[in-house]
Amino acid sequence: MAAFASEELLGTFVPVIVYWVYSGLYVLMGSISRFDDYRLHPRKDEDTKNLASKSTVVKGVLVQQAFQIAVSLFLFTVARNNATETMTTGTSLITLAGQFGVAMLVLDTWQYFIHRYMHINKFLYRHVHSKHHRLVVPYAYGALYNHPLEGLLLDTVGGALSFLVSGMSPRTAIFFFSFATIKTVDDHCGLWLPGNPLHVLFDNNSAYHDVHHQLYGNKYNFSQPFFIGWDKILGTHMDYTLQKRKGGGFEARPVKD
Repeated sequence: MAAFASEELLGTFVPVIVYWVYSGLYVLMGSISRFDDYRLHPRKDEDTKNLASKSTVVKGVLVQQAFQIAVSLFLFTVARNNATETMTTGTSLITLAGQFGVAMLVLDTWQYFIHRYMHINKFLYRHVHSKHHRLVVPYAYGALYNHPLEGLLLDTVGGALSFLVSGMSPRTAIFFFSFATIKTVDDHCGLWLPGNPLHVLFDNNSAYHDVHHQLYGNKYNFSQPFFIGWDKILGTHMDYTLQKRKGGGFEARPVKD
């Protein structure tokens, strides 16, 4: 049981640590001038176009992560009933892959429909979701900058559902939620780096999500964090082309049907 308790704590706090370490790497890269050639927006736009200060963003993310920690600890407490069986029998790689797949689909489905509804409902958009869109020019550690209600509904509840429906153990959850965190940070990083494996494996990437943060894409590209299937199925997909921007970097330009 002591081992299980340590896995609970790791499953709770490792994704939080991963968030700040991984986003910190992007901050470091963004401070090096040679990476300006891979920016989706000019460096100065982070300060001139965004409506929230970076200190405000950090405080907002910490509030959301506090909610996530509380819910995670509660979920892992509920999962203790199955701890003995899981620790004794172990889990095959096929089962782990299946749990990852189910969790990804559940999280994608939940976040697509909640995210889209927050755009459709004018009250929710104005008073809740618009806070996230104060970052017109996304950057890595602003990935979880949301209204607390949105953070609870979209990310925390979505994560809880993916954990419960997939049946994964706290040990598996350490890896799944760390991966989901990396993916979410990467989608908001504001860089298009050559050879980025997440861009190779997923069409839902930093350029795809950048389109959603712009005025012309506000009603499109709701899918997050993994696949773009729901956008394709329900007609909210907006394709884009990456073009070299004068002065350096790239620009994601929408391709309208």
